[in-house]
Amino acid sequence: MPYTPRRSILALVTLALSACTSGGEVVEVIDTIDASVAPRDVGRTPPRDTGGLDAGRSDTGGIPTFDVQPRDVPPRDVQPNYDAFFADNPLPRYCGPDGSSADASPTPELPGGSPECPDDLTREGCPCTEQGAMRECWPGLRVNRNRGICRDGMTRCEPYDELSGRWGPCQGYVLPDPAARLGPGSCQCFSRGRWELTNTSPCFVTYGRGAPADPVYAVSTYLDAMGRAQCPTQVMGSSPPPRPMPGTTFSDDFLTVDCTGQFELCYAIRAGDPTRPMPTDCVVARVCTSAWYPTAGERQRLPPLPAWNGTDPACARRFADGGGYGEMTVVGQSSECQRIDDGGQPYVFNRVTYCPLRCATTPTLPECAACGTGGSGEF
Repeated sequence: MPYTPRRSILALVTLALSACTSGGEVVEVIDTIDASVAPRDVGRTPPRDTGGLDAGRSDTGGIPTFDVQPRDVPPRDVQPNYDAFFADNPLPRYCGPDGSSADASPTPELPGGSPECPDDLTREGCPCTEQGAMRECWPGLRVNRNRGICRDGMTRCEPYDELSGRWGPCQGYVLPDPAARLGPGSCQCFSRGRWELTNTSPCFVTYGRGAPADPVYAVSTYLDAMGRAQCPTQVMGSSPPPRPMPGTTFSDDFLTVDCTGQFELCYAIRAGDPTRPMPTDCVVARVCTSAWYPTAGERQRLPPLPAWNGTDPACARRFADGGGYGEMTVVGQSSECQRIDDGGQPYVFNRVTYCPLRCATTPTLPECAACGTGGSGEF
């Protein structure tokens, strides 16, 4: 799917159920339908690095001298130093599900070749044997390879002498956007993928006699056998807050992401302006799931998001009257020991916009023009 900047809007469908209690009060149940999550903007593609095999090196030569070293001083080791070479482009470390941090092995497995010409990068100017052969190449850091927008290039084995060749320029690769700190352009762990939710619909229950000042509470919906979001059954005359449907969960969810690791993903429904989200926007509900994700790029079912009920009627009323947004966040640690967060705070990788409840009864209002349905968050 192409990564185009767009904003999807939530469709709300209102279902009002009322019944008279012995005290004459009415419990009104208002149901909403699925949200839609739009992909985030992707970073720009940086220009190609034209550096060859000697790019970035310094000249260690100097003016010859006639000084003679004493015999007890060992000669300088002029062989390539593996440790020094991989310090600038290190091999990955490993952090497992228990949070332990260690090298993948006591001595990291080298990729083959030599320090200056490792087989895994296919560097320009390094020897090759089959002239005319094509091969994937990567001139960047190993930790960014095939993450987010980053992609390998291709190089060709060009003639060098009668018996051998040299790899030519690496062409068509995409390096990280130097201006990107998070998201696809950064090419870090959790740069690109999809978090799919089967349900994003809150339910709103009004307690009282139908007056504008009656308290409103939010509670999670559940999916019936047909996959439709349903409000939980409420006992007439019961006191707030409403209870979720017993034995149900809020949503199943599936993750596909470009790295492995231990991740906690949360979905928060907040009242506020989705075009200008603020840290002070109140939270209608927030639910999380956590799991070890073992295979990069593979769709995996995570533990379901649990049922919930809101306890802030003022926030629920603000959301019902003015709409809001859903926030997808992640914190965790990749299997390569990279922290996944935003400066110590949860990383918000996607948002979805909810329409006001009045869009269910008056869909022709300007703010209801783009209401849609859906439930997956692509980033």
